[in-house]
Amino acid sequence: MSTDYQQAREALGRRLRELRLTCPDGRLTGAQLAELLGAGWTKSKVSKLENGRQTADAEELRAWADATGHLEAYDGLLAQLRGFESHIRSWRRQLASGHRPVQEAITAEHDRTRVLTIWENVLVPGMLQTAEYARHVLTRHANLMQSPRDTEEAVRARIRRQDGLWEPGRTYRVMLWEGALHSLVCPPSVLAAQLDRLVGVIGLDTLELGIVPFTASLKIYPGNGFWIYDERRVVVEDWHAELWLDDADSVATYLSVWNTLRESAVYGADAQNVINHARRSLQPR
Repeated sequence: MSTDYQQAREALGRRLRELRLTCPDGRLTGAQLAELLGAGWTKSKVSKLENGRQTADAEELRAWADATGHLEAYDGLLAQLRGFESHIRSWRRQLASGHRPVQEAITAEHDRTRVLTIWENVLVPGMLQTAEYARHVLTRHANLMQSPRDTEEAVRARIRRQDGLWEPGRTYRVMLWEGALHSLVCPPSVLAAQLDRLVGVIGLDTLELGIVPFTASLKIYPGNGFWIYDERRVVVEDWHAELWLDDADSVATYLSVWNTLRESAVYGADAQNVINHARRSLQPR
């Protein structure tokens, strides 16, 4: 967990403690507050929240403000929560209602972006996925996260986002590690169709598709995938969460990583050759 994130969570905890100690009818102990809050609340939970070892959700913040007699403080608490959750968005919370809302949230970010810069090391990015490939990827993620199943709605939302590939004035700079062309996150026949799609989009005037081959000399290792939106924000995926980073230093770091990896990438006919080689490897022997 990032230092900035933890510091923000601790700051929220200090504010919660302040509210508990300044109740209009006198300060409350942690045990007293837990009793007022009711089912699901314990002295231990109160302590964890106040010490930044657990994060309250919006409903818990409202209940805290109400129980301490500071309901007017709720908007400020919520603003603090939204402030640091905009940096680390846990999959558990994002997927509470399924994958479709997550797809729609990222679509809003796409809609305001003119230049999207992408690095992916293990998957074909959503912008270039076939519906069947997307279906398998989303299903596997839902299985892992044990989230509600709204796969078809999520697939449709993801595919609709690809309309941007045909919109003049947009630029998609997509770069893949060759491993993404071989990852069997779906049946071989589905991956074959996905690779055919990649070959088919090479040459679009809105798309720059580069492949970093296994045989390329690398100046930096091909780490996590990330998406850079107009050099104003970076979204990085990890197993526990997405990181949404909008400070200038982070954006500059990820741009530097992308540009360094690009030195090892091939484009045009050379990229087609790498994709076709991966495609042929799927043929039965």
